[in-house]
Amino acid sequence: MDSSRREVRGVICDWGGVLTPPLPDGIRAWLTADCIDVEHYYEVMRPYFDGSFNGDNPVHALERGEIDTCEFERELAARLRCTHGGPLVAEGLIDRMFGNFDPVHDMYEALREARSGGASTALLSNSWGNCYPREHFDTTFDAVVISGEVGMRKPEQRIYLHTCEQIGLDPEDCVFIDDLEHNVRIAEELGMTGILHTDPATTRLELERLLTADQQVA
Repeated sequence: MDSSRREVRGVICDWGGVLTPPLPDGIRAWLTADCIDVEHYYEVMRPYFDGSFNGDNPVHALERGEIDTCEFERELAARLRCTHGGPLVAEGLIDRMFGNFDPVHDMYEALREARSGGASTALLSNSWGNCYPREHFDTTFDAVVISGEVGMRKPEQRIYLHTCEQIGLDPEDCVFIDDLEHNVRIAEELGMTGILHTDPATTRLELERLLTADQQVA
């Protein structure tokens, strides 16, 4: 173990793409179900995520809870097009978008094991106003931080620090798990140990390695 690293006392985990199947899989299922032109969808969405959007980014505002979800749905639906030539139904668009994000129970179990072993656990998720499977949260997390509920979003440093505060730990005490590299990089800059999630088996092994290493030293 790196002797400079402090004992892992907390595990902070992303939701979409970590506690669910990969984001592209769920999005593709929604696009197919709603008969949305796939290539056009990615054309429309690309500027929101590659930094080229001109002006205030509405996705960032949505994630912070600064704009109304229904308003965002109407604006996005108007920009997309369906393969059948008709209009896309705006009402409920976001819930349909996230409707195929089923829980990855292996990851929930890994977090529960870490929690039962003495680590504090927290969820840190950027929200689009979507519904979360909160029936799993009470048994898994000591704290739940949803971006739209706290007015902050990843990768803003303040939301990471806020999450650490919610479980009473310093960043150096925590492991952070996310499927997006830039989110992990910010966590590491703050002193956390980062795990870039690629699949449940690999993440679970890495988390177990970190927790077991601390137990062996203790």
